[in-house]
Amino acid sequence: MGNNSYNPYTIAQEQFDKAAEILNLDKAARDLLRTPMKEFHFSIPVRMDDGSRKIFKGFRIMHNDARGPAKGGIRFHPDETVDTVRALSLQMSWKTAVADVPLGGGKGGVICDPHDLSANEQEQICRGWVRQNFKNIGANIDVPAPELMTNSQHMLWMLDEYETITGQRQPGFITGKPVGMGGSLGRKEATGYGVMLCVREALKELNIKPANTTASFQGFGNVAQNAIELYQKMGGKVLCVSCWDQKEMSEYTFCKAEGINLKELQKIADPFGGINRKKAKELGYEVIQGGDWIKKEVDILVPCAVENQINEENAGLISDSVKIIAEGANSPTNPKVESKINDRKIIVIPDLLANSGGVICSYFEQVQSNSNYYWDKNEVFGKLDQKITAAFISISEFSKKNKMNMRDAAYIISVDRVATACRERGWV
Repeated sequence: MGNNSYNPYTIAQEQFDKAAEILNLDKAARDLLRTPMKEFHFSIPVRMDDGSRKIFKGFRIMHNDARGPAKGGIRFHPDETVDTVRALSLQMSWKTAVADVPLGGGKGGVICDPHDLSANEQEQICRGWVRQNFKNIGANIDVPAPELMTNSQHMLWMLDEYETITGQRQPGFITGKPVGMGGSLGRKEATGYGVMLCVREALKELNIKPANTTASFQGFGNVAQNAIELYQKMGGKVLCVSCWDQKEMSEYTFCKAEGINLKELQKIADPFGGINRKKAKELGYEVIQGGDWIKKEVDILVPCAVENQINEENAGLISDSVKIIAEGANSPTNPKVESKINDRKIIVIPDLLANSGGVICSYFEQVQSNSNYYWDKNEVFGKLDQKITAAFISISEFSKKNKMNMRDAAYIISVDRVATACRERGWV
């Protein structure tokens, strides 16, 4: 999460203010949309495996539900702060609006480190989170999903707890569930694939074939792995990928001049996407400084880790060859360096759009769960392609017409949609 002066919530509010100013929103609309509508903070008592008791802090924050039930993930992170959760809840409102799915924005979190917790302890945190919160969440109120360091198993424990408390089958309560237990085919790939569908559209506009491009990735979790898979199917070559080493508490970058081999790296990575350095060297990878992914002479940079990764310290190191930055992560680019990147005519595909494949597919999963009818994988991917491509084109056209970058365009379109819904409901 980096340095203390970086507050994601302040930044999220500044980005909103900028859009509100351009849209000329009235004071009531600004006051309503600048901050979340509801916040829940709670303690989760857990009996640890050694018999001791430990109390974990949990959050659920609903920013806005004018366009539909709130939607947003739950992250487990040792440095989780309420401000991070607030910021992400705002972003979820804009993200669902950009993708034009009938949902609002929410976010949840627990301050904990799954690396240091047994499966039993993690299960208790999940069940405790639902027990403290079940009155404020549900298929028609607020629908959680997996996020940083949470997965389909966590979602299933949460669903089971919710169904136990309510005494009803409610698969639409949560998304990111295992396939066969109410999960959607394609949900796992959706965020990463969505990033690459956006890159495909951006390359079309630049008149460049994907097969003639190279890329550098930061992160090797679910998003990066699936983005790499689709990018390689499109013919692109990944020169390097960086990841976090939990034991050393530092980042390393793995490079191969002829392009990395996704399958072999997946075999030597842990469940959190940490690649085994010793084994990678044996496979002929060059292992360099963690931050060096950003210096590579490639066409496309794909940050898929945490926020604030392209910042004042390293933005100047971006190679002249870079044409596209595709934000697989949430808020990877610090707003302070945005104008420098725009001056260099690099296309930044903003997180609101680039990683919205996850929430689009979560919406598909919700629809399938609520109707108890499940689609095949091709149908899911076809609908995802349609939805995210339409969103890309509308944002790209709006940005060109109004001579602004894609991030500003995405914010203006989404804030306008949410503000309009609030206005039509008579809230503002």
